Amino acid sequence: MPTYEYECDACNHAFEEFQSFSEKVLKKCPKCKKSKLRRLFGTGSAILFKGSGFYETDYRSDSYKSSASADKESSAKAETAAKTDTTPKPATDSKSSTKESKPTTPKPSPKKD
Repeated sequence: MPTYEYECDACNHAFEEFQSFSEKVLKKCPKCKKSKLRRLFGTGSAILFKGSGFYETDYRSDSYKSSASADKESSAKAETAAKTDTTPKPATDSKSSTKESKPTTPKPSPKKD
């Protein structure tokens, strides 16, 4: 059952009322007893389904959430460590470098009929 917010236009009394969907809207203010009460548009609340038949991943336990966040942190640390690898690369000198020759494969000669 939802909670509805009401406000009286006569005395500005504001309150919340726990009502069923099928109940009629209140008209009379409980404070001043005048018929100037109006129901406000509320933000609403979330519906929580409990019992069998729902996905158990919908409502994870606190221990699961804490271990999942720890896994995210450790993977983020490993990722930043890989990005900040400061291993020096060997310097190459253009004068002392030698070109390696690739072995060439002989082309087949054309067949003569």
